[in-house]
Amino acid sequence: MRSSSIWQRSPFRTDWLPQDPAGAAAVQRWLSVAAGELAYGPAAARLVTVFGATFNAEEVIARAHVLLGRLEAHLADRAWLVGDHPTLADVALYSYVARAPEGHVDLARYPAVNAWLARIEALPRFVPFAQTPVGLSAAA
Repeated sequence: MRSSSIWQRSPFRTDWLPQDPAGAAAVQRWLSVAAGELAYGPAAARLVTVFGATFNAEEVIARAHVLLGRLEAHLADRAWLVGDHPTLADVALYSYVARAPEGHVDLARYPAVNAWLARIEALPRFVPFAQTPVGLSAAA
């Protein structure tokens, strides 16, 4: 069973998963993005630099920028991916978007994405994803 399915069946933290069908479906769409475009874009780019994965770096970086462009457009007029507060969708995409520079994916041209990352990092009890000094993060 996929972790997104487990979360959806969990009796805990219903505030992170909308209870209305449209909101729940919107979160599910973003979970699919996390399992697909995020995994084969920003996350794969990071795997190349952190673990020496044999993905084509140019290809996965290009995929990352396609996803980041979609996120930028989506977040241009909203604070969160779904609804008016953070949801599981935001949690699912945060880590590998935040650490995309470790895979040589520059976030500088995505101001709405950077603002969204900052909002997540400002949440109570936020715990950051460990940073690895590789890629663009090595120079920072």
